[in-house]
Amino acid sequence: MSTERSAWLGQGLTLLAEQGAPAVTLERLCERMGMSKGAFYHHFGSMPKYRTQLLDHFETSCTTEIINGVEASDALPARERLDRVLAEATKSASPSLEVAMRAWAQQDPEAARIQERVDATRIGYLRHLCEQAGRDRPDQMAKLLYLMLIGAEHLMPPLPTSELHDMYELLMPLLGRPAS
Repeated sequence: MSTERSAWLGQGLTLLAEQGAPAVTLERLCERMGMSKGAFYHHFGSMPKYRTQLLDHFETSCTTEIINGVEASDALPARERLDRVLAEATKSASPSLEVAMRAWAQQDPEAARIQERVDATRIGYLRHLCEQAGRDRPDQMAKLLYLMLIGAEHLMPPLPTSELHDMYELLMPLLGRPAS
């Protein structure tokens, strides 16, 4: 993906996080980018195509890249990869983006499909790590870890990243011992 194309998509995620999906308009994007509508159309062709690519960019940058980064160190035991993915999720978390994405998903079927897939991927990966770590009830444990992240993002104001990380540290020993 070209640097300029990435910049348009990054600016779209920023607008989404700051003002919600209705604010992601051609005019606002061009204004923020300091570029013409022609430059936008050169890269994306139309706003519907841009929105589709923006949703894909959200999924890639906020889920796939994090998981791939953790899996790049697959020599680590599952428990350490679980610690690492939780640390990465809390470090790179953008509560306003996640909340805005969920609000968009309530209004738009395409956004809803992406959000469902993102949630399923994230929970599935957590479940996989919990299973590999030999934990009891990996399905429930994965959902509990994920729900904690979602809940922290919806607090007003959002739970600070450092506090969320501390809460994960507190929760991990309580998740049960490895299955025998």
